[in-house]
Amino acid sequence: MKATTPLLALLVAALLVLSQSLYTVDQKQYAIKFQLGEFIDAKTEAGLYLKVPLLQNVKFYDKRILLLETSDPDRVTTSEKTPLNADFIAYWRITDVRKYYQSVTGDEETARRRLAQTIRANLAEEINKRTLHEAISTERETIMTTTRQKADADAKSIGVEVVDVRLRRVELPDEVLAQVYQRMESERKRVANELRSLGAAESEKIRADADRQREVILADAYKQAQKTKGEGDAKASATYAAAYGQNPEFYSFYRSLEAYKTTFRSKGDVIVLDPSAQFFQYLKQPGGGPPASRSK
Repeated sequence: MKATTPLLALLVAALLVLSQSLYTVDQKQYAIKFQLGEFIDAKTEAGLYLKVPLLQNVKFYDKRILLLETSDPDRVTTSEKTPLNADFIAYWRITDVRKYYQSVTGDEETARRRLAQTIRANLAEEINKRTLHEAISTERETIMTTTRQKADADAKSIGVEVVDVRLRRVELPDEVLAQVYQRMESERKRVANELRSLGAAESEKIRADADRQREVILADAYKQAQKTKGEGDAKASATYAAAYGQNPEFYSFYRSLEAYKTTFRSKGDVIVLDPSAQFFQYLKQPGGGPPASRSK
């Protein structure tokens, strides 16, 4: 029993030393091995590796895509000297862990500040070349692409790749918005007044054309009415003439009745004539005929 105790202790010590001599690199990580604080090796592939306990140590760095975002928007100006607030986010990752460590001592916060400074400078440069409309709308995608390419070229010097840069917000500052809204309102009012003037002119034109057409239609209608009336009068005269030719006495009697009807429309109508006037010929003759015909 006493002889096995040192063996067990030696085995435990050997297992402890072996556990301290092995380290695992995950597929999502890079690993850098140091000896007495100096860089000696970098591991970029996942696996199980050896190190010398107490003499060597290992640091791990994330291989995945990392996010960079700004807390406050940057003040930039367009080619028209219009101030803008630009807010962006960027995605980056470590591509050369050895260079990354040598450049920023492996400090992620230092790398973020370096990338943010580069992206801000390139973004301001690109917006400064363009008008307000281009920066906000038509060339927004071009600005982001060019900024990413320039920032990526600089980031390679520290072993980092800039995967993407996105403009999250590009807008006018509050102190400028009021002036812009006022100009927009004035412009809209000017356009509205122009449209009202054009509408009023077009309205007058339509009314004048409608009045002209109305006069033409009324004149044509009056002309047609007079023509119809004349044709009716002519036809009536022809009918009267034909009736008179067939029976003059009956025609004369009928016309007298029509005259009586027209003259005596109400009980209060009064007419003063000579009793011997021809108007009363059918009222004076019991037989209903004129005196000339009765004497025959």
